[in-house]
Amino acid sequence: MRWVRLLRRGRTLDQALTAAPGLDALSPRDVAFARLLLLTTLRRLGQIDAFLAGLMDRPLPARRGPVQDVLGSAYGDARCRAIAEAHLKEPPLDLSPVTDTEDRAEALCAALAAERLPGGTLRLRGAGEVTRLAGYEAGEWWVQDAAAALPARLFGPVAGKQVLEIGAAPGGKTAQLAAAGARVTAVDRSAPRLARLRENLARLHLEAEIVEADALDWHPAAQAHLVLLDAPCAATGTIRRHPDILHGRRPADVARLAELQGRLLARAAAMVAPGGLLVYASCSLQPEECERRVDAFLAEAPDFARLPVCPGELAGVGEAITTAGDLRTLPCHWAKDGGMDGFYAARLRHLG
Repeated sequence: MRWVRLLRRGRTLDQALTAAPGLDALSPRDVAFARLLLLTTLRRLGQIDAFLAGLMDRPLPARRGPVQDVLGSAYGDARCRAIAEAHLKEPPLDLSPVTDTEDRAEALCAALAAERLPGGTLRLRGAGEVTRLAGYEAGEWWVQDAAAALPARLFGPVAGKQVLEIGAAPGGKTAQLAAAGARVTAVDRSAPRLARLRENLARLHLEAEIVEADALDWHPAAQAHLVLLDAPCAATGTIRRHPDILHGRRPADVARLAELQGRLLARAAAMVAPGGLLVYASCSLQPEECERRVDAFLAEAPDFARLPVCPGELAGVGEAITTAGDLRTLPCHWAKDGGMDGFYAARLRHLG
């Protein structure tokens, strides 16, 4: 399959689509349909191969990608099967409201035909084109998976507080913190992604200080008491939304990213004031990008310690709290309600 070959060369589905000949001649609706068709095919590719194998004289060669191997060893066969089943289902659309009062949430739920999840996320099924949904033009919400909204909540109330966010673009957590009343400094090295962040904040009528810089080389004017590192990662926790990741990731990618994460984590730690909090977040399912990365950091940083997430601290996600006190959501969590992305977050205190 041509698309799979492109993905295995390291291109994302959107990059492959953009380069497709004749795409610019299609209407936006037809482009959206083509993307949906490809996403569904990639999501069901294993089943398609199995069906075709039954029609052939010689079966197709067995394939098991590196992502499946890692998930099997990290989570066990039963949990791995549950994750795989979650990946096969088309995910719902999750929205975070700018104003999270009861009255406004009820009004938005009615206007969007949405349900309100624990934590305040609004969930829609079969939503259609995002820009045509009620409240989009008015800037009343932004798209953010329920799991992606959890790491920033580990700071507790942030109104009036300074928060430094590293790896901020495209801005879901930036918007979340700003909407909660924080004074956010959002740092990212990607100019195109920061352009999206600015557009999102403008639509939402929110403000943040935006800094285009590589966090490895950038130095804030002063240390912050709250620092969020949204680490670059293999993004395997978002496979249900981006099934192309399943076919494009290689072990070398994870190893390279884990090394970068280690350097970023050390750099972010240097930006935390004594007594302050550092939240490390990753949308990867790979332990080497998450639990092992934090363990390795703590082994070399005696002035930092885990501040465990307490049961009941985050509504509805008790099953996602690990024995170490970290947050680890899986795509199979909330399975009856549409699932969630795989996300990891650890909250660390600068003992100073």
